[in-house]
Amino acid sequence: MQWYEAFGDDHQPSWQEIRTFVGKGVVLWDELNAFLSTLGGKEAELSYSSCSAQPGWNVKYRKGGRALCTLYPMPDFFIALVVIGTKEEQSVSGLISDGKLSRYVADLYAAARAMAMGRWLMIEVRDGSILSDVETLVSVRLHPKAS
Repeated sequence: MQWYEAFGDDHQPSWQEIRTFVGKGVVLWDELNAFLSTLGGKEAELSYSSCSAQPGWNVKYRKGGRALCTLYPMPDFFIALVVIGTKEEQSVSGLISDGKLSRYVADLYAAARAMAMGRWLMIEVRDGSILSDVETLVSVRLHPKAS
């Protein structure tokens, strides 16, 4: 069953229902949420999207009005959306050329079309190395020149 089928716009899931849906990926889910909570300084924001690309409830993290990351529950894993803006592109390109990001994330970045709002990376978090990449990219979002 797809996430948007399990929880329609009229049925906001609880945190535990999200964790249950993520299943085998819950350890990674919990780790990333803990990391993001320390950066944003506030609770995650649960919102519903009818976007055809990834419909359903998602978890957003922001800091100072700036989007850091959006998480989409999937069966036994989750997707992390990180938008790499033009200010962050040089830092991310450096991380890729230095081999500090996985081949998977480097390929996603190369395939993502550069738009006015940046490159949208829909990253399937299925293991610890990908989780580490997401944490690195979010850190770049916070400090684009420091990376």
